[in-house]
Amino acid sequence: MAKDNQATDRRKARVRRSIRARAYGKPRLSVFRSSKQIYAQIIDDEKGTTLVAASSIEKTQRESLKTGADVNAAKTVGKLIAERAAAAGIKTVVFDRGAYMYHGRVKALAEGAREGGLDF
Repeated sequence: MAKDNQATDRRKARVRRSIRARAYGKPRLSVFRSSKQIYAQIIDDEKGTTLVAASSIEKTQRESLKTGADVNAAKTVGKLIAERAAAAGIKTVVFDRGAYMYHGRVKALAEGAREGGLDF
């Protein structure tokens, strides 16, 4: 089990290192995917603060979605974070997939954010 966690941490560090190299001061759209929910937040790494956050566990999302662990939920969370980012004046971000493959729910969240108006 410890080896799996070490491999995940290495992948996550490798992705974050490459993101920081090309971010040029842009905020980072970070994704966390659990077995039951999906979460997204836009982070300003220079200040170390979360600017905008959205997840499938929020009350409005729980009422409208069948489950928080499918592609439809991820897409709606992506659109929601794009709306909140636009309200906060954020237009461009860099996408941080973490240790996850760009596939399935992570890809759906990214597509939803792009549809909502975020540029990355």
